[in-house]
Amino acid sequence: MEREKFSSRLGFILISAGCAIGLGNVWRFPYITGKYGGGVFVLLYLIFLVILGLPIMIAELAVGRGSQKSVALSFEVLEPKGSKWHWFKWVAMGGNYLLMMFYTTITGWMLLYFIKMIRGDFTGMDSTAVAGAFSAVTGNPLLTVSFVIITIVGCFAICGGGLQGGVERIVKVMMLLLFALMAVLAVNSLFLPGAGAGLSFYLKPDFGKMVENGVAECIFAAMGQAFFTLSIGMGSIAIFGSYIDKSKRLPGEALSIAVLDTFVAIMAGVVIFPACFSYGIAPESGPPLIFITLPNVFNAMPFGRVWGSFFFLFMSFAAISTVIAVFQNIVSFATDLTGCSVKKACVINALVVIVLALPAALGFNVLSAVQPLGAGSTILDLEDFIISNNILPLGSLVYLFFCVSRYGWGFDRFIDEVNAGKGISLSPKLRFYMTFILPVIVLAVFLGGYFLK
Repeated sequence: MEREKFSSRLGFILISAGCAIGLGNVWRFPYITGKYGGGVFVLLYLIFLVILGLPIMIAELAVGRGSQKSVALSFEVLEPKGSKWHWFKWVAMGGNYLLMMFYTTITGWMLLYFIKMIRGDFTGMDSTAVAGAFSAVTGNPLLTVSFVIITIVGCFAICGGGLQGGVERIVKVMMLLLFALMAVLAVNSLFLPGAGAGLSFYLKPDFGKMVENGVAECIFAAMGQAFFTLSIGMGSIAIFGSYIDKSKRLPGEALSIAVLDTFVAIMAGVVIFPACFSYGIAPESGPPLIFITLPNVFNAMPFGRVWGSFFFLFMSFAAISTVIAVFQNIVSFATDLTGCSVKKACVINALVVIVLALPAALGFNVLSAVQPLGAGSTILDLEDFIISNNILPLGSLVYLFFCVSRYGWGFDRFIDEVNAGKGISLSPKLRFYMTFILPVIVLAVFLGGYFLK
């Protein structure tokens, strides 16, 4: 059976960007940008995006397009006879399942908060009550699990409609709405009283703040953000390469995805910092920013219920687009490996992911006594650590070495695939860099996840 293709280049770029654009763009990037010197950090981030993130994304897309398969069979198609690169597929797919084991819990919270904001549940609450509302949500096992199931069943139902009829049709609209919502929210924030101070804190270059928080830590934070923001290393980007033809060279496609991802990350800070500074509320990093800090901001804001609803709709789109993209990889893995139908793969995997997602969902209530990374940690934290600090960097090294090594696909075949079509090309002169320097940078990201905060 011939492999289904995207109906348009726009569909490929938006859906690939949807996979890359996730919650880290909103709850981590703005905070660390403000902390590490604003515009200085953004410049460092952009440098590392070009020298670290983009080459690996190009490698992953090339393996997908060159094989026309998911990670289930892509290495078998391209590897030299008798080699064992294909063993990596089990690690890669384990990573996809592991990501969905906790990401679906957070996506469920987003959907629930969108509903709560529309209903006006936070109206009249003080900051203590808002924090208590989040604890009440995470502490309720039935509520949490219900929204996890809604997320999983809904997203697999979209995948069940096929690549064009389901995933592309829905995610394309979702991503365009996401960009529109972000623009509306950003304009509103910029016109709030005192917005200039928040914007200055966020984007004005401040070398003093960079030195104060540690130059080495700033560099590593920029390196890590540029690496993790693109969701590279476990085949969730390669799958979309397998759905495109050779009319366009891959560097330009990867650049388009990275630009959209970066745009959302930077604009998230334009939404958040002016609003926080206008109402004297200190921005935080991680879930507290989204579920505690920002509801307090919206409570203080005129028409805050409306703006809050828009914000959580935007966040839901960002989270759901990632879930659908990873589910598409999981479904394609099943169909490539077993030959089963898309619908059968969706039904079976929906049941599997629901069961696998239960520990993270129950880790804040029934299983709260399980604190695998020390006091105060949760099962979700452990799952996040395994995927972010281990599978993504080590998987990226596998893709990188496979593409440049003569024991793998080989650099010449890799370059031929990357530069097939029209557009920006990747210079063969980068062979030394991608073979000897880039792996050291990725290894630094991996080791930094263990030895640096």
